[in-house]
Amino acid sequence: MSRLRLTLACWDYDRTRALADGRVTPEGIDLNLVPLHVEETFFRMLRNREFDAAEMSLSSYSVSLMRDDPAFVAIPIFPSRFFRHSCIFVSARSGIREPKDLVGKRVGVPEYQMTAPVWIRGILSDEYSVDPASVSYFTGGEEEPGRDEKLKLSLPDRFSVTPIGPGQTLSAMLADGEIDALHTARTPSTFYSRPDDVRRLFPDFVAVETDYFRRTKVFPIMHVIALRRDVYEANRWIAQSLFKAFVAAQALAYDNLRVTSALTSMLPWQVAAVEQAVAVLGPDWWPYGFAENRAVLDTFLRYHHEQGLSRRRLQPEELFAPETFETFKI
Repeated sequence: MSRLRLTLACWDYDRTRALADGRVTPEGIDLNLVPLHVEETFFRMLRNREFDAAEMSLSSYSVSLMRDDPAFVAIPIFPSRFFRHSCIFVSARSGIREPKDLVGKRVGVPEYQMTAPVWIRGILSDEYSVDPASVSYFTGGEEEPGRDEKLKLSLPDRFSVTPIGPGQTLSAMLADGEIDALHTARTPSTFYSRPDDVRRLFPDFVAVETDYFRRTKVFPIMHVIALRRDVYEANRWIAQSLFKAFVAAQALAYDNLRVTSALTSMLPWQVAAVEQAVAVLGPDWWPYGFAENRAVLDTFLRYHHEQGLSRRRLQPEELFAPETFETFKI
């Protein structure tokens, strides 16, 4: 029987592994899963549209929807979620001791439009009254010189965003005190190599993030699965088929994490971590689907608009293929 052949670029997550090894097969689709690190996936999909479908930054995807002819349409699958309090780093020379001290400071960020910094700026604003426009941003490579924004931005004048020099890196600048703080998705190398010079703003980040979730019920969404719009329009049934397959693959990952006869990962306290996740976030602690995540998505889209990245405040319903909003019932 003929099946539609699709190429999907996505990192090698436990929740997608069953799609890669064939334990889960999307209905009607012969899936070629290319396991790439997220930065490469985003760059190749956003710049060149190389894949039929790909993991994509939620922020980059939202920026793309502002174009006259949006190139992608997403399904409500979220391969990456991450509490980001742990990802705010400060220079020991900055004098920053608490969030309010960030006001007026120089803050590095690999790309202004990255999803992680959008969440960080929004959380700092909502929780600690740090206006996103109250700091000066410096963009560029965290560990390698020469990184640019993947998407061209047109920001309101109230935001100060300046590229760093062609030979500079944010990681070194933070340790040297040339920037005061860093909002990032990756721990900078100088946090380990120069621990006297770089520290976290929230050293006890697990407790801070747990309290944040209990109060807000927000587990930040980082990435979605985006389909090239031309591929989707030619075969609209693939949105539901892929959605169901991702859900099935995630169910196997949940089952593996709950095994107690032997550890399915190299985390020595995996059992305790699972029990803690269930106690705080519930048994489906990493929910897929639109309805379950509408409030989280709405919070993100508010941040996105407040930070000048979207001309108007997008509604969560605008993000996804409508075929994924509901399914049949018997």
